[in-house]
Amino acid sequence: MGRIRVLVVDSHRIFAEALAAALAGEPDVDVGAAGTAAAAERALERAAGERRAYDVVLIDADLGPGPQYPPQRQHPSEPDQSEPRRPQYAVPVPVPRRPSLLPGARAHGAGGPHGAAGPAVRPVPQFQREPNPAAPGSSSKGDGIALLARVCRTHPELRAVVLAAEDDPRRAVRALHAGASGWVAKESSLGTLMTVVRGVLRDETHLPPALLTGVVRELTSARRDRSESERLVAALTPREEEVLRCMVAGLGRQAVAERLYLSPHTVRTHMQNVLGKLGVHSTLAAVAVARRAGISPAEPPPPSVPASTVASPTGPGVG
Repeated sequence: MGRIRVLVVDSHRIFAEALAAALAGEPDVDVGAAGTAAAAERALERAAGERRAYDVVLIDADLGPGPQYPPQRQHPSEPDQSEPRRPQYAVPVPVPRRPSLLPGARAHGAGGPHGAAGPAVRPVPQFQREPNPAAPGSSSKGDGIALLARVCRTHPELRAVVLAAEDDPRRAVRALHAGASGWVAKESSLGTLMTVVRGVLRDETHLPPALLTGVVRELTSARRDRSESERLVAALTPREEEVLRCMVAGLGRQAVAERLYLSPHTVRTHMQNVLGKLGVHSTLAAVAVARRAGISPAEPPPPSVPASTVASPTGPGVG
């Protein structure tokens, strides 16, 4: 396995910087960081366009509005390949010996400007603090799983791992359905995280043992719901199922009547029968049952053929 390119997506700057610095210590890892969904998607697109696509993205399950972390080289003044073991898009995290130092300031000790504290501290880049376009003006907690679903669709080769502050079986199932390959608690060790990163690149799925039972229970419950929905839909007549498929397609009563060549009154009767047999009280609830049962929406009607293009049955030349 060659070098592994990892993108950390987390709106908490301290956590993102610390994790990026820790990952950068791995000899075969290049790492970048982003603080918002928009910044992450731009970083992924840019890297793919430069033929240096990321292999793994680590996404905070509770990704909220936060600063953007533009990918930057560890040492912008140096050539790209001058230090091949250093991450090309790492977030630099200086560790000054005096915590009171401001970025760019020099430490002064008994030995003068370059005394015990060493030379100048490398400044941290100025991170842009743009609001998350997905939630303008919002300070509420976001949802990294929605971002995960988008990036898994647009970058099929990318492996996505969720970073979570707590284990949540329902959200874990959502993440798996969205395309996640792993779920890691934020309290986990770096060794555990790297085991997951290397594992997902081998097409493995990694879940914490404590979460696995809950995930299996959720999947089993979803399967029971689907089976019950299938049983309810099976009780419909063929005509009622046609009406239900039109409802799934979003058609109203008049449109269903025109599609099936029925009167609006007859369609209303069929819709009432559908709701009754499915045990629901609204069209929206009926559509939800149909979706769980795997009912697809009705296909759009074929385009009508103008009468002038229909060939005469008597053939050409007949007067």
